[in-house]
Amino acid sequence: MTSKERVFATIEGKAVDYPASWLGLPVPPALPGLYDYFKVNDVDGLKAAINDDVWPIMVPYNNAPFYDVGCALQFAKEDEGGNQDERTLTAPGFFEDFTDPKDVDLYQWPNPADFLDTLKAKQLLEEAPDDKFTLGIMWSAHFQDTCSAFGMENALTTMMMYPDMFQAVIDRITDFYLELNGLFYEAVKGKLNGVLIGNDFGSQTALMVDPDMLRHFVFPGTKKLVDQAKSYGLKVMHHSCGSIHPIIDDLFEMGVDIVHPIQALATDMSVEHLNETHTDKVFCGGVDAQELLVNGSPEEIASRISEIKKLFPNGLIISPSHEAILPDIAPENIEALFTAIKK
Repeated sequence: MTSKERVFATIEGKAVDYPASWLGLPVPPALPGLYDYFKVNDVDGLKAAINDDVWPIMVPYNNAPFYDVGCALQFAKEDEGGNQDERTLTAPGFFEDFTDPKDVDLYQWPNPADFLDTLKAKQLLEEAPDDKFTLGIMWSAHFQDTCSAFGMENALTTMMMYPDMFQAVIDRITDFYLELNGLFYEAVKGKLNGVLIGNDFGSQTALMVDPDMLRHFVFPGTKKLVDQAKSYGLKVMHHSCGSIHPIIDDLFEMGVDIVHPIQALATDMSVEHLNETHTDKVFCGGVDAQELLVNGSPEEIASRISEIKKLFPNGLIISPSHEAILPDIAPENIEALFTAIKK
């Protein structure tokens, strides 16, 4: 089977020659050690060395200095300690003191067409190997961005005290991503296989927000984002770190094809538990990136992969249980992971 065939077969619940795999997205500081160990010069070479199945396409978004679609919306109050590299979850946000939904347009919402490089997007898809499953890294984190818009604590307070204000902001953010994603999907129509969208809903032990609050405020926007991707014939992988077991069914009911990354040590998120509750569903992840990949030996990792393969022979894209490979994961453990998958 080709990588693309293997991933599609996994999504469709069909037998595979061996489980599909995805390395994830190594952070820049992790790359030199991986390049040196695998004797390659770039990410493409690294993915070839481990024979990875998923080929991520980073949306080319020219929002200097970030150049990252995940940082498309910046709500930080720079004069109040909010000048952070990425989101402002723990810093004051633009809407911190707003309670009237009519004020939602006081923020200078960017025009995604001014930043999205559609020519580069087409080039990235043309350069992708034909036999790989191409995955657009969209993020479209409308809930996390809403938390940034107020600051995390203020956002959750606003959700309870001024629900119309919270709804106005999350709806406006959702509309921004629908516009941006639509431009990207049109540019790469017929060449992209799937997309990764998502928000972090869970802590290590539980959801951060009551599931009914998510269903009321957040999931209508999620459904719109999923439906839009599906209208282009794309498979949808939905990301959330943490313990999210109470809303897994919600995600699949909204049309999500794959839930990622099933954080292995979070409450109720082990492969063993999901095998009992959702054996007919498709997940990506499962290999503990908090302890096992960091502190385990290659032999321990190979043994764990063998156990995982028995529990999910078809419905799992095996991957570290976090999308970002950090420098604390030894390259030999990455090699052990991908060697064991293919045995």
